[in-house]
Amino acid sequence: MSGEEEENAAELKIGDEFLKAKCLMNCEVALILDRKYEQLQQMSDDPMNQVSQVFEKSLQYVKRFSRYKNPDAVRQVREILSRYQLAEFELCVLGNLCPETVEEAIAMVPSIKTRGRAHEDEAIEKMLNDLSLIKKFE
Repeated sequence: MSGEEEENAAELKIGDEFLKAKCLMNCEVALILDRKYEQLQQMSDDPMNQVSQVFEKSLQYVKRFSRYKNPDAVRQVREILSRYQLAEFELCVLGNLCPETVEEAIAMVPSIKTRGRAHEDEAIEKMLNDLSLIKKFE
């Protein structure tokens, strides 16, 4: 971003590097770290020798704040949110925070109603309903 432009996530002004970056939801990070933890346990008789405190705390954090635990549910959440042409940043915020109403979704991610690609309230409602179904049947 140029020095004159201020970053503003509400308007999706977050810098080209961040806009192009692949973001992960907490539940996706939890799956990755869990898999790595299992690999470390298999490689060592004493897994605590291989796992740093930062790794352990990171794993605990993403597990605690993951809204979806089942790997199939995690995949479905990304698929559903990807259908709505959201920026990665928007997708991950919605996937992590799981708003229940259109108003909550817009308050959390105001950019979904701006910049000429504004989603209709009905589309946002459908997206939220699809996400709640995954959570219900997980």
